[in-house]
Amino acid sequence: MERETLVTLLIMICGGMMLQLLALWPQRRPGGADPAARERQAWLALCRPAAPILVWAAWFIGWALLEPDPVRDPLDPYVIVSLWLPFGMLFGRAIIRAVWSLLRELPECGVSTFGLLQPQVAFSPFLARQLDEPVIRAALAHERAHARHRDPLRIWLGQLITDLQWPWPQAQWRLRTWLEALELARDEEARREGVDGTDLAAAMLASVRYVSDLTPHQRASLGGTQLAHARLVGDPESLRSRVSRLLAPLPPGPEAAPARAVRLHRSLVLSVVVLLAVVVLGAAFGQLIIRPLLALTT
Repeated sequence: MERETLVTLLIMICGGMMLQLLALWPQRRPGGADPAARERQAWLALCRPAAPILVWAAWFIGWALLEPDPVRDPLDPYVIVSLWLPFGMLFGRAIIRAVWSLLRELPECGVSTFGLLQPQVAFSPFLARQLDEPVIRAALAHERAHARHRDPLRIWLGQLITDLQWPWPQAQWRLRTWLEALELARDEEARREGVDGTDLAAAMLASVRYVSDLTPHQRASLGGTQLAHARLVGDPESLRSRVSRLLAPLPPGPEAAPARAVRLHRSLVLSVVVLLAVVVLGAAFGQLIIRPLLALTT
């Protein structure tokens, strides 16, 4: 068996097993009064189950760097059918849904942000004609906050991670919790830029009315979260709480943005260092795990 094929099969089998187990891990709703902090907690909770895939992949890649090609001990066909096939179908389903979310036509939803690497804001002229200028500025400020944080890319990745944990409802709950916290965080970010909360609430309600006037087919295209874009109106169930927060006085300022950026940069650097270390350990000691694993499956 070719080395790259074996590594791919092992990553799917081991990573898929860990994902299915961690998908059942109970998760509490993020706490704290700061919406930005709650959004970060929810995002980490959403992404945490996918970490084993990266660790396993780094270990197997490190092992493969020193392994001859082709590998002398291939997987038994029975193992491929009984173990890899279910996880291969799960990975295939997630990848197909992720690709389809990028290829499908962007539905008409009034105001949204789309684009994975270079996000852009789309504002329907039909909706804009119904709004006053301050309300339009409020909606744009909210969507530009989505664009600054590349939220369409994060939504796409979050849906992909959730699909890899199908069919467990805990994964869907983590995704919905993060999407709700995401909208609250962008609302507050727009308000701290000078947007009036009542104007932003008016923009949200106008967007809801605009969507309600669409055809049933157009409204159906907005269903679910398998869309690689961020909308002004997210989860309809959280609309009431969002409007209540927007009409309330703005709370004291949270942690400064530069401090959050530094902490995020450190976390990314640490993650890269850890994965590189796992690659090195996989190259040095990969046989300790992979040889017994192959012996059990041949």
